Amino acid sequence: MAKIIVDGIELDVPPEFTLLQAAEQTGAEIPRFCFHERLSVAGNCRMCLVEVKGSPKPVASCAMAVKDLRPGPNGEPPVVNTRTPFVKKAREGVMEFLLINHPLDCPICDQGGECDLQDQAMAYGSDSSRFAENKRAVEDKYIGPLVKTTMTRCIQCTRCVRFSTEVAGVPDLGAIGRGEDMEITTYLESAMTSELQGNVIDLCPVGALTSKPYAFTARPWELSKTESIDVMDALGSNIRVDARGREVLRILPRENDDVNEEWISDKTRFVWDGLKSQRLDRPYVRENGRLRPASWAEAFGVIAKRVSAAQPGRIGAIAGDLVSVEEVFALKDLMGRLGVSNMDCRQDGAALDPSLGRSSYIFNPTIAGLDEADLILIIGSNPRHDAPVLNARIRKAWRLNGARVAVIGANADLTYSYDYLGAGVDTLKSLADGSGSFADVLKKAKRPVVIVGQDALAGGEGAAVLALAARIASGANALSGDWNGLAVLHKAAARVGALDLGFVPQSGGLDVAGMIAPGALDVLFLLGADEVEVPAGAFVVYQGTHGDRGANRADVILPGAAYTEKNATWVNTEGRVQIGARAVFPPGEAREDWAVLRALSDVLGARLPYDSLSELRRALYAAHPHFAAIDAIAPSDIDGLRSLSARDVTVPAGAGFRTASDSFYFSNPIARASALMAECAAVSGRAALQAAE
Repeated sequence: MAKIIVDGIELDVPPEFTLLQAAEQTGAEIPRFCFHERLSVAGNCRMCLVEVKGSPKPVASCAMAVKDLRPGPNGEPPVVNTRTPFVKKAREGVMEFLLINHPLDCPICDQGGECDLQDQAMAYGSDSSRFAENKRAVEDKYIGPLVKTTMTRCIQCTRCVRFSTEVAGVPDLGAIGRGEDMEITTYLESAMTSELQGNVIDLCPVGALTSKPYAFTARPWELSKTESIDVMDALGSNIRVDARGREVLRILPRENDDVNEEWISDKTRFVWDGLKSQRLDRPYVRENGRLRPASWAEAFGVIAKRVSAAQPGRIGAIAGDLVSVEEVFALKDLMGRLGVSNMDCRQDGAALDPSLGRSSYIFNPTIAGLDEADLILIIGSNPRHDAPVLNARIRKAWRLNGARVAVIGANADLTYSYDYLGAGVDTLKSLADGSGSFADVLKKAKRPVVIVGQDALAGGEGAAVLALAARIASGANALSGDWNGLAVLHKAAARVGALDLGFVPQSGGLDVAGMIAPGALDVLFLLGADEVEVPAGAFVVYQGTHGDRGANRADVILPGAAYTEKNATWVNTEGRVQIGARAVFPPGEAREDWAVLRALSDVLGARLPYDSLSELRRALYAAHPHFAAIDAIAPSDIDGLRSLSARDVTVPAGAGFRTASDSFYFSNPIARASALMAECAAVSGRAALQAAE
């Protein structure tokens, strides 16, 4: 530790701390534009100037470390001042320079009300400027359908350039020109191709980069702000939902270092227009091959008639990818009271079995644990599409910590270099048997992580792939007392919570493949399940939010609430329990799904014993206590993984992994209803075609 005196306060800080970080330890407020905690130091805005005793000039506090300061003549600690007239005058001068070419756009700028330049000009600027020359004008750039540019406002802080290069790993943005002619632009003025590009909107301290879909829609003080959880992938990113009235207008990230840091994917940020498109807002009943509007009582009556005429063994239920823990718990409870054992949450057929223990289906090293990894083996997953923010975390481990990455599966651009070992199960088996040079690399790793994706688990050899992955982890000493390196990466936000509840076939029950087989069932309940094709024959009850695949096949439709329209619990891929709050109310006659199931249970003669969400949660916590530990990960036992790794498995030669059929932008019914996601998919397709050419 090094001693330093900041504003008369002596403190001990790590010598590698910058002066800005040291000053913040005392509560001092240091203005900044270019500096960001998660990006490299640029030191080009000079707004963070401070006074260092003995220095003839003010010092940029973001770019100088404590260890670079010299002690006093008698060994006194270095002295830094942040509030002197010298500092005030220096900051006023910097602000005057920054505003030389900045246009007077504040009344019409989308950044108004949440603009760093606006706030700091008020706090640290002067009341007048000595410059009367004409302001510079810069042509606006097209950088894609998501980010709107007004580059005349740009102050060249280069946050967007550093984010694209360092975090996203797709260096779309760069600077051209020098001095007054410097401009931030994409190369050849093409669209940005990163799945994380929307984060530059949050990073931009002025109104140069703003949200194109949100432009001129609302001011921040008009919006209600609700903390929630994202369901576009299984990472459980912390988000804030901004709404006006009954309409969601934008989605922003919340900071959580253990999950998403402060980034979210473009699908998370811009899918909000899909929340109001193709919505189911009242019950429907199919008559003579056509759906017609119906009352709740009529819809329930039709369902009750069909259920009463069917044997329990001919009834089944499938839980979808976006549903919450509460409604899966209620559905399982209802099916249990009806004597139904045919239930499943694994729409893709992933070979995940809760009986093997929780550690066999969660991301055991945790998301934050990737920062400690020195070797990462990815099996049957493209994390850039499966979980873009997690992929940025892998890139961070590769870039900052020197972690080595290897891939078995698709040879895709993951934004970092990796050792490509092979495409299928043959490579995986040889590695599990200790063959090849990379097996020796695995054994030497101190903190190895083996990531298993759903594309590898969903094929016919899914169970064998999971066993082989566990064997690799065991052989690499990744299943030790202080480190569990086997990481199952999910795509579906609902999957871990449903597996925790045991929403899988009960004794003698059918899985998804069995339930959708022709003639297998008489009645099938689809709770937000839109990723399965149900053949003709079964009577289908669809409970969900959008007119997607499930609703198109349904005989009765019960409208439910989307993730922004209910208070609900989700469990992310690492097993972290998180709660999202309701931002708006569901449209029309749609209701929260657990409440629909509670009302239906009365008509079916299997009454669920909870009339409110709090009563349901008490029953949930009594049956599964770990759901009561919010924002915590229940400890998992690795004994099941050790027994799994010892299993003898046989795989046919040449077996490969399943390839995901859906585009990144069309992975769920909300995204498929979004016009923005369709535009992003078109831009991405054109970019891929140009790259191939």
